[in-house]
Amino acid sequence: MRKRRERDYLFLRPGSRNWHIRFQGEERTERSLGVSDRRQAEIIALPMIAAHRAKVLARQPRFVTGWWHELEPGRKHIGPDGGEIIATDKELIYLNHNGAVIKTEPNGAPQYAQPTRLKEPSFELFDRERATPTLAAKNGDDALFETYLTHANVGPRYVPEARAVWELYRQLVGKPLKDASRDDGRKLAAHFESQGNKSATIRKKLGWLVAMCNLAISEGRLKFNPFSSVVPKRNDKLKRKWFLADDIANIKANLNRLSESDQLLIRVLATTGCRLSEAFEIKSEDTEGGVRYTVIGHKTETSERRVPFPADLLPFLPPRIEAPLFQGSAPLASQRLNEFLDDIGITDPALVVHSFRHRAASRLRAARCPQDVRWQLLGHEVKTVAEDYGEGYPVPMLKQWIDHIGF
Repeated sequence: MRKRRERDYLFLRPGSRNWHIRFQGEERTERSLGVSDRRQAEIIALPMIAAHRAKVLARQPRFVTGWWHELEPGRKHIGPDGGEIIATDKELIYLNHNGAVIKTEPNGAPQYAQPTRLKEPSFELFDRERATPTLAAKNGDDALFETYLTHANVGPRYVPEARAVWELYRQLVGKPLKDASRDDGRKLAAHFESQGNKSATIRKKLGWLVAMCNLAISEGRLKFNPFSSVVPKRNDKLKRKWFLADDIANIKANLNRLSESDQLLIRVLATTGCRLSEAFEIKSEDTEGGVRYTVIGHKTETSERRVPFPADLLPFLPPRIEAPLFQGSAPLASQRLNEFLDDIGITDPALVVHSFRHRAASRLRAARCPQDVRWQLLGHEVKTVAEDYGEGYPVPMLKQWIDHIGF
């Protein structure tokens, strides 16, 4: 084979004493190096040539030859802080001592060979047959899990958590789903309980597998859900707290980190004390005695009520509401807003989006608002004299009380 001549990027333009550099490629580039000494020109040109070669390499196809694993897949490893690391084929899932996902990282990296005519020591010539990628085999249950993630449109923040639970099932039980029983599901629940998780948290974690199996049952791919109703009943429900003044100041100082829609959503929740799902019911308004109000609370007969728009909310509302005030869904909004609280340092598990509602009730009690008025403003599960709006309090009077909540 004829040896290829090494390319010389430097040249002298006719009539010029200075050396020039020239690159061939998608765009022909020429420029003067400003020196007449060849050796000086070579020194100046070195970083330019290196950058050019890097661009050439980046444009060439790279062939995956396999995957290098940092930790052996299919096993649990001890993390640096005493937690666990679940190693999958492509991910490392870090769990703390409570079994919660801390972070995820790639488990190694792909191995490449790259064809190039440039003499770069960091790349080798390749063999096309040997460079065929080898993909990790997926069984039917893995494919079912991936189908669920796509079908349910699980957000990127929650995919690692769902994968961690699925990998834990494979390690603790390892049976095909068609052969699994509720005892196998209870084994997973017992593992989470041994790590100090409360029953509500365990239900949330197993919820990924419950939903996956329910989808498979609806599509005729499974006949039984081994994770349904396996969490023991415990009187360990976390009591929610309400936001204090410092929390509210922190939230207001960081509102600009949210979209305009989510900023308005927080203002609605904070000033009215309505449920998150009820905020998504706001799509129209009426007036009574010159006071703007909306009707929300279609969940139950006793929760349906008229809610005046508070003074601290009015400046941020459109002139008149004639369409849904918020788009999307309450569950997704709950995820976004709870993530926001975590990001600004409000990490107490008892402080969540629903804490705005607890704060509203506390503020109304502190203002000595009568109980039946509080129930008419916030809605309640018991029947009250305010249930019948014909006999309830007028909207202007309700407005005076709801303004005590503030934001």
